[in-house]
Amino acid sequence: MARLKAPAPEVGPTPKRAGAYLTIAEMAAELNVATHVLRFWESKFPILQPMKAAGGRRFYHAEAAAIARYIRDLLYVQKLTISGAQAALGKQKPKSVIASNALNTGHLAHEVGQIIATLEGRA
Repeated sequence: MARLKAPAPEVGPTPKRAGAYLTIAEMAAELNVATHVLRFWESKFPILQPMKAAGGRRFYHAEAAAIARYIRDLLYVQKLTISGAQAALGKQKPKSVIASNALNTGHLAHEVGQIIATLEGRA
């Protein structure tokens, strides 16, 4: 009699805890940009300083990730040029950028919830 094998468990990406560092690939995927775009932003926006490990690997901590999200918002949503985004970042201190990004993320989540509710006919 042939023995049946148990199916292999499905293994997906392991979710990271809230304060974990993100690799440049994970950050790029979250922002929907290529990794070379993040490296370019690092050259144009001195405020964007991910941690660099041995061998030059970049790791984005929470503050650097928030700043990268804000830069993406300035460039892709508000449609500012690089120099316009540099000027906008120059007017804000890093902690205010991080705080405003956290507020915008919460506001965006609320708006998405409203849109989903409307599409499902619950609103």
